Amino acid sequence: MKPIRNSAKAVIIENNRLLLTKNKDDQGFYYLFPGGGQEKWEVLSEAAARECLEEIGCVVEVGDLISVREYIGKNHEFAKWDYAAHQVEFYFECRILSRSDEFQGSNPDPDQIGVEWIQIDRLHEKRIYPRKLAEMIQRGQSKPFYIGDAN
Repeated sequence: MKPIRNSAKAVIIENNRLLLTKNKDDQGFYYLFPGGGQEKWEVLSEAAARECLEEIGCVVEVGDLISVREYIGKNHEFAKWDYAAHQVEFYFECRILSRSDEFQGSNPDPDQIGVEWIQIDRLHEKRIYPRKLAEMIQRGQSKPFYIGDAN
C-alpha cells in the first residue's frame, strides 16, 4: 500500500490571468497548478516555493492557504494507471517576486512542455486539473475551501 502523499501547489493570478504549467499526454494538452510533493522535514510553504522554482523558474512569495484537495486515483479518469495514488494537495496564494522571460524551470515534470497564462474568464475552455478549483477561481470564490476528492 502506497502512503498518502502531501503536495503543495501555487495559485498565481496577475492581471486577471492564472499561471499554469502546460502539459501533454495522449489526449492532448492539459494544465496543472505549479507544485508538487512535499519532502520530509519540509514545511508546505517551502515546498510550494521550491516547486515553483523547479517547474516555472520563478521565485514566489507564498501567501495564505486557499484550498485543500484530495485526489484518490481509483475514483477518477486515470484509475487505470493511477489506481493506488492518494494525494492531499494544499493550494497557496502566491505572488511572483522574480522571473525570467522564458519561465524555464530547473526540474519540470516529465509531461510538462511549458508554462502559460490563461485568462480567468476562459478557464472553462481548457483541460485543467483540478477542474473544480479552476471553476471556483473563475466564479471568483475567495474564501478558503475544501474541495474533497475531486479531479
